[in-house]
Amino acid sequence: MDLGIRGRRALVGGASSGLGRAVAERLAAEGCDLAISARRAALLEDLAAELVARHGVRAIALPADLADPAAPAALAAAAVEALGGIDILVLNAGGPPPSDPTRTDAAGWAAAFQLLATSPIELASALLPGMRKRGWGRVVSIGSYAIRQPIEELVYSNAGRSALVAWLKTVSRVVAPDGVTVNGAFPGRHATPRIEQLDRATAERTGRTLEEVRAGHLASIPAGRYGQPDEFAGYVAWLCSEPAAYQTGTFTSIDGGIVIGLP
Repeated sequence: MDLGIRGRRALVGGASSGLGRAVAERLAAEGCDLAISARRAALLEDLAAELVARHGVRAIALPADLADPAAPAALAAAAVEALGGIDILVLNAGGPPPSDPTRTDAAGWAAAFQLLATSPIELASALLPGMRKRGWGRVVSIGSYAIRQPIEELVYSNAGRSALVAWLKTVSRVVAPDGVTVNGAFPGRHATPRIEQLDRATAERTGRTLEEVRAGHLASIPAGRYGQPDEFAGYVAWLCSEPAAYQTGTFTSIDGGIVIGLP
């Protein structure tokens, strides 16, 4: 199926590994030119070279750390300068480390909201005017199923990502008349370095083996397995597509059935 986005220009966050990398690879396969961002410059440079060689698209590595308040404006400006504009924005950042929800502190809250809410909002706000002026744009936020079903040891992430979703839902109504869609894709447990890190942290905290931790998670997933990054990336690519032009303000879990509540 032709998604109709060949030649579109995309900025993908968290692209050095995991779901962000899978999304960058999928958009490149669809013919998008890419600005890819994450903290690890060497991994980004390697991926950019790979995307150019494999798909014949433009791919520019733009290292950035969204924990830095100055990063969103600088990243937006660099992406626009590199590609001449951004049509597709994929918001994605790794979350804070696990913590006891009864022992939070002001510094933890400030850091979480900067990374997961303030910086993504500022990045999107910098790029939305160009999308609206051109009459076409896609914003997709990669969040977490914890927005619907909180994960107790990820309290900072639960709250920060929920704040971002509230803003995204609000702004989706404002920009819809200008041909810009705003949606969210919420992963469950996918086979990524981030999930492995969380599983190992749980094993260490609880005294269980890594295999026992994973078995416990698998028992809660009706599909009986962790998802694959390319499965998730396929849905994100759809949200970026021309056929998805009428879908906006939606936030969907791709989670193998782990979320119990109604959508």
